[in-house]
Amino acid sequence: MKALLTTAAATVIVLFARAVTAVRAVWPEAGLPSRPCVYYANHSSHGDFVLVWTVLPPRLRHRTRPVAGAEYWLKSRLNRFIGSDVFNAVLIARERDKRTEDPVTQMASAIDAGSSLILFPEGTRNQSDAKLLPFKSGIYHLAAARPDVDLVPVWISNLNRVMPKGEIVPIPLICTVTFGSALQIAPGEIKDDFLERMQAALLALAPNTVGGGE
Repeated sequence: MKALLTTAAATVIVLFARAVTAVRAVWPEAGLPSRPCVYYANHSSHGDFVLVWTVLPPRLRHRTRPVAGAEYWLKSRLNRFIGSDVFNAVLIARERDKRTEDPVTQMASAIDAGSSLILFPEGTRNQSDAKLLPFKSGIYHLAAARPDVDLVPVWISNLNRVMPKGEIVPIPLICTVTFGSALQIAPGEIKDDFLERMQAALLALAPNTVGGGE
């Protein structure tokens, strides 16, 4: 019964997201990796990972897990059902003193088990005028722990306008999710160089950026 409810909820979420955003995906020429990978994206809305998850082909969607804050997704029975059962999220405790497991270990274990991840390296929603906030170091430590994993930049356009901060009812607008070519950490690459390269690859997909976007 729970499995049927979970499947039904996932279908409703996908249909609702598509109806409200008329979302379209833009794929890289080589397509998406067939093996477990990390989709890393810009973060401006609570619905970001839902949109990435929605546009993935079903064969990839079913084994893709968003990385999300445990405090939010465990705060109520409904949130727990959606976060844990529907999305099978990798739930990370944001407060260090409440952690029982290292976040990088959690993510690496999910990859080892055959899952892909949706990750937001900015760490929090970007409410500024800048296209991206500085990346946190988690994506570097994950890539260093699993150097063979593919890192796929993903730019989400317009979703912050569909669900502006403080609004409850979404505003129907066309959204685009643009996937870039897969990258990997280079042997011996230091953290600052790696983060700068990952940010540049993501920004190259943004609208109004030379060489990328819509």
